[in-house]
Amino acid sequence: MSKPVFPRRQNSVTVEETILEAAIAFVLIVSAASVVYFLGRRAAPKTTQTLDQRTAYACGENVTFPKLRVNVSLYKYLIFFVVLDSSVLLLAYGTFSSQSVNVPLILLYLFMMLAASLVLIEGGNKDQ
Repeated sequence: MSKPVFPRRQNSVTVEETILEAAIAFVLIVSAASVVYFLGRRAAPKTTQTLDQRTAYACGENVTFPKLRVNVSLYKYLIFFVVLDSSVLLLAYGTFSSQSVNVPLILLYLFMMLAASLVLIEGGNKDQ
């Protein structure tokens, strides 16, 4: 008799243990980043420039620049990416990480890839 491709683990991890491990990892990462930030802030050289030295200067006069306006015209493509590509990746990882082949999930994954490809080829509605 042959061995199964993916043997079952004897000690399964519960959801509570997983959440606890994720919370501990988050706290450790935030605390390590804070320590690095504060140590870097203490070690950084202090600035000695006055306000006049830091202001913009052009052709003998002080200038003020208007506030930068950000144009968010490609937000639809961002929404397409988040909805179609990210969910498809999560679905693919879930499909291929299971111990047995899940045919409906694979078909759903392929359908979503086809839908994303069609949206990309068509380019969306050009009127808006």
